[in-house]
Amino acid sequence: MEKLNVLLWNMEWMNDLFDSSGTFRPDDAVPQHAPDTTVRTRRTQLSGVIAEIDPDVVIVVEGPNTDKELQLFFDTDITGTWITKVQPTKGSSQLVGCAIRTDRGKFDAANPLKFFDTANKDQFPEFQPFDIDTEDDGVIERYRFERSPLYVELRTAGGHSVRFLGLHLKSKGIFDAYEWSKWWEVADANRRKLLAQATQIRLNFLNKYLLNEDTRNIPLIVCGDINDGPGLDASEKRILGSGIERLMGTVWYPALCLGNALFDYCLTPADRLNLRFEKIYTTSFRDPIFNNTWHKEWIDHVLYSRNRPQPWVTSARIYTEMPDGRKIWDKYPHASDHMPVSVEISL
Repeated sequence: MEKLNVLLWNMEWMNDLFDSSGTFRPDDAVPQHAPDTTVRTRRTQLSGVIAEIDPDVVIVVEGPNTDKELQLFFDTDITGTWITKVQPTKGSSQLVGCAIRTDRGKFDAANPLKFFDTANKDQFPEFQPFDIDTEDDGVIERYRFERSPLYVELRTAGGHSVRFLGLHLKSKGIFDAYEWSKWWEVADANRRKLLAQATQIRLNFLNKYLLNEDTRNIPLIVCGDINDGPGLDASEKRILGSGIERLMGTVWYPALCLGNALFDYCLTPADRLNLRFEKIYTTSFRDPIFNNTWHKEWIDHVLYSRNRPQPWVTSARIYTEMPDGRKIWDKYPHASDHMPVSVEISL
């Protein structure tokens, strides 16, 4: 049996590390979105986290704009030999990418990574702008994906294949001051778009993938910054839908449902039984209205198909602290505003 250690991480505005030519900005340059640090400090802390987790596969959210930039980071700052790929999205930044470490002999020497360009409208119409009635009221709305999903197949040295769908869905955050009725209007609109994106992926990609003869036996990981957690918050109650639960599937088609690795391994049996999710969080932020309040949110997820012997995705972990016991925000305060998530997959 072959095992791969997979890291999922929203690495927060990696674009800030690079100039317009695709090379690193000067070490003492101030990142646009982190004015209290430097490019060198961010590079050192991002690479320090990756070194301690020591993954074979990295799914990068909020990555740079080009393959060249992501490859430069892994070639320069990360130990080992890596192959990287970024999914381009016209007019967008903070893209989704991946990196696989090839010097350990875990991947097929000739064809370790196959990339599917989801921005190609002929091959992947499901990831182009789409129309949907999100509220079942007869009004059709048009939506799009701000960032095209990353879709890759990895082939191991032993001849096994696994596919990854990397996502960064619509943010639900509201960071401007509005009159309350306007705030709710924006909040509900954000939720409708997130739910629409999740619905589109579930109905027009995942269901087909898990039923199609060509793909139904290939294990699939769906992961990323989904910008949503389990259950219904106030806005979701108004639109009667949850993005992450829509992605995971419906009880009417249990064979097509996806498991959730963090639910499986980061909760006690009692919390799982009672669906108490408070102990899981992958990011925290200060409330923009009530500034003395901090929120902890579980919005980064690793979902997995059930089309191979269980369990094949194990040891899920959120790195709120590093292996030496130090809190990640103390040891690496300028790395990212999201905690890294890791799982082990067995093929």
